[in-house]
Amino acid sequence: MKLHEYQAKAIFARYGIAVPDGSLAHTAEEAATAAASFGGRAAVKAQVHAGGRGLAGGVKVVSSPDEASSFAAGLLGSRLVTNQTDASGVPVESVLVEALADIGSEMYVAVTMDRDHRGPVLIASAGGGTSIEQLAAENPDAIITEAVDPILGLMPYQCRRLATRLGLTGAALRDAAGVLSSLYRIFVENDCSLVEVNPLIVTGDGAIVALDAKMDVEDDALFRHADLQQLRDRNQEDPLEAEAADDDIAYVSLDGSVGCLVNGAGLAMATLDVANAAGAAPANFLDVGGGATDEKVAKAVGIILSDPKVDRVLVNVFGGILRCDVAARGITMAYAELQASQPLVVRMLGTNLEEGKSILAASGLNVTFADTLTEVTAALSTPQAGA
Repeated sequence: MKLHEYQAKAIFARYGIAVPDGSLAHTAEEAATAAASFGGRAAVKAQVHAGGRGLAGGVKVVSSPDEASSFAAGLLGSRLVTNQTDASGVPVESVLVEALADIGSEMYVAVTMDRDHRGPVLIASAGGGTSIEQLAAENPDAIITEAVDPILGLMPYQCRRLATRLGLTGAALRDAAGVLSSLYRIFVENDCSLVEVNPLIVTGDGAIVALDAKMDVEDDALFRHADLQQLRDRNQEDPLEAEAADDDIAYVSLDGSVGCLVNGAGLAMATLDVANAAGAAPANFLDVGGGATDEKVAKAVGIILSDPKVDRVLVNVFGGILRCDVAARGITMAYAELQASQPLVVRMLGTNLEEGKSILAASGLNVTFADTLTEVTAALSTPQAGA
């Protein structure tokens, strides 16, 4: 689950990290009032779950309340398209109006998980700002990393070493080390997958301030954080992903046209590879789970069929806890309810295989059965698969 900047900054402040004074505005008038409280000059920032806002026109430094009002009016109610969104963008329902900061220098810092290290890692660069991705691509040596032992945790000397490598000295080095320690505490104590500040600045008088804040919380850990659950903004989420999450279905929307119904995350990933190998781009990742009922399978298939990109459906089920007949009944239920006609390519193995095939064969649906992944690839390679 992603948090908005203003939400993450409120958490930062609780951990003693300095952030600019700011006010959330839902109307142009509120934005003007907020800007006036900061003397007229302020930064107005679209609150969306996407990076790249500045380059996309979602952030502006204004010089008067009227300019703040005008800029906010243009943003609110619109959809902001950035390099981290799809072509439809994300809705802007609020803006954060902040006091301007005296920027001496900018840095990038983040805490995330490193698969190679199999644990948390701090990432930093003395070149913070809107082009950090470009910097990382063009000059990888500019990116500094500090791996953290997940048992021992982040050690004070690691914070000091990282701050030193960022070129900081004196009080700024000490304070930045403290901020790094606090960011790691936020990461661990809130079960985050990412905590990011871009930029973390040194002000003209040497203070360390987080001008931006990004937090991604691990969905599977949200049950431990009732307070964070209240911060969810469904309007920023893909509608089908949000619907799936409500029904405990692991679903991620992709760009292709082949809907995928699979039980088991590993099998689902392999199924995506099979579809891609056949030149048929998947429309989704979906793991319906091992203990799914007829109704849950029907719900999952309904979500797949609700995606207008989907022109056919690939079913790859290994019948174990989820029996093949349960999967088949759920599929037919969803197709009947939605009066759908997309062709099906179905590979089933395991418990109640013959019953599952019989249910689908008798359903009148456009089904092509496959016993092997090679047969699945051949069926998907045919433009009219299932015909």
